[in-house]
Amino acid sequence: MKLVKTFFMTCLIVIAAAPLWAQNNQRFRNGGRNCRSNCPLSQTSFAAQPLSAEETNHLLYIREEEKLARDIYQALYSRWNVRIFSRIAASEQRHFDAVGTLINRYGLPDPAQPATGVFVNSDLQKLFDDLLAKGNISLLDALQVGVAIEETDIDDLKAAIAETDNRDILTVYGNLLNGSLNHLSAFNSHIETSSAN
Repeated sequence: MKLVKTFFMTCLIVIAAAPLWAQNNQRFRNGGRNCRSNCPLSQTSFAAQPLSAEETNHLLYIREEEKLARDIYQALYSRWNVRIFSRIAASEQRHFDAVGTLINRYGLPDPAQPATGVFVNSDLQKLFDDLLAKGNISLLDALQVGVAIEETDIDDLKAAIAETDNRDILTVYGNLLNGSLNHLSAFNSHIETSSAN
């Protein structure tokens, strides 16, 4: 009888906890590093709060930086027809969209230009031009460009994270940082595999 009662209580606990588990599991899949193609990387439940000048500058810069990564990878895929570039370009599009959602939410002017390879920030414009020229030399150079982009993104995201306590922004930056770390690992692995052959 005691065993039956214990089993019955266990079933009740599992049934009661199921909705909460499903909610947390959905939140992890949407915001965690296992996020897939249609994840709302910028979806948060935090209230908007006033932005500092530093927070604003980082958002505008990272918006264009994500565009740079996407545009470069699309161009390198067209040049070399290697799947890693198209796959990561699609991920960069999601990152670009996530930062765009924050820019819209906070009423900031969007610096992202519709034309491919065109940037308001002159430093990013020069970086794009230089990296694209290098990436067109050889496939190895193109993969090294990918490493350089992701290392730069990681450094810039860490700097941006250090200068904000805005939970809304931190959620997005955390997702972008996880993505960039995964991209960096993928490019390094591809280089190692190519060198071994």
